[in-house]
This record gives sequence, structure tokens and C-alpha cells, in this order.
Amino acid sequence: MKIKYSPKNNPRVIIIQKLYGFLINNEEAIEFPKHRFKKFIKEVVNGSIERNELLEDELNKNLSINMKEKSFDKVFQIILKAATFEFLYKPNLSIKIIIKEYLNASNFFIEDSQTKYLNALLDTVGKNLRKLDERI
Repeated sequence: MKIKYSPKNNPRVIIIQKLYGFLINNEEAIEFPKHRFKKFIKEVVNGSIERNELLEDELNKNLSINMKEKSFDKVFQIILKAATFEFLYKPNLSIKIIIKEYLNASNFFIEDSQTKYLNALLDTVGKNLRKLDERI
């Protein structure tokens, strides 16, 4: 049995919601709630929006699937972009923690049967992107 945490307490849930609102629903203003991780949430949301094209390029390279195709659910795309931002710009967070946190958050948005697929995608992207860092 999976433990479902309150979405209000999970910073990744808030990140997914804010990115979905902006990128998918074309909401113009993003308001961030009071939260102990507000700075982190704002950084990931704003960074993901500012680097949206770069994140899509990285995902296309690392998954060999075109993100613009309808092959992914919109929530999947948002989760992949936000996690990719963290893989690239939050080097002090381990791949395993980033994946675990997004999988926990995904429970509020996607069905349990899809989480294995999401886990595999995040694992592939994370390992590929962090390998690039090690070569530099």
C-alpha cells in the first residue's frame, strides 16, 4: 500500500501544478503559496519556464522521443521537464532523491500503473544528464 502525503506539503506537487497552469493552461501570473520550500519551488518553476526549450531538447536527446508528439500525457511532460531541470541545475540533489520525490508527487496526478514507466524515463534521463556532468 502506498502512503499518500498531503499535496499541500509536497513541494514537487506544487511545482507540477504551477508548471501545468503556466505551460498547459496558459495562466499568466504564477502565485506561490507560503511554504517552507517556497524558494526552491520558485526556482524550479521559474527555471523550468525560462529553460523550457533547453529542457525539451535535453529530453528529446536523452529519450529519443519527440516531446512535442502526443506520446506523453501533459502531466508526464511537466514532471519530466521539472525533474530534468533538477538533474541539470541541482547537482547537490541525488538522482535517486529527485526521482523518488517526483514519483511520490505523481501519485496525485497519474495512475499507479504509469509510475513504473515514469520511473524508467526519469532514471534514463537522470543518468544520462549526470554522466554528461562527470565528463566536463
